[in-house]
Amino acid sequence: MARHSAPTSRRRALLRAGLTITAAGAAIGLGGAAAQAAPAAPVPASGPDSELAAAGAAATDGLAGALGHSLAGGLGPVKNLQLNPLAKTGVDPLDNAVGTQIADFKPLSTAMLTDSVTKGGGLKDLPLVGPVTGLLPG
Repeated sequence: MARHSAPTSRRRALLRAGLTITAAGAAIGLGGAAAQAAPAAPVPASGPDSELAAAGAAATDGLAGALGHSLAGGLGPVKNLQLNPLAKTGVDPLDNAVGTQIADFKPLSTAMLTDSVTKGGGLKDLPLVGPVTGLLPG
């Protein structure tokens, strides 16, 4: 009997059914969250609830500030971390720039692309990625 005509196992059928139900549940859950996310009309605050709202707003501001500082402290060293552990050594396999010059044209070399890594640069020193890392905190 050919493998493609063999009956599928019960375990595989249950796995497929479970994944289908999970995907459907996630779609329904996301739809409900989107419908619930519609902004309600603002209600003027008064009484003890207004004090609770002010405390909640202060807590939210404090949490946002703490998250910003922790991200800056966590991502700052990653942006400056030396990418190539063998940089500035005699056995660096990435220190292999190739160049050529044809007639009197300007010489071409791969050193421009590999210099930032072979000289021990970090993520912020890479030609294309470096400017993007400036958007990260730290």
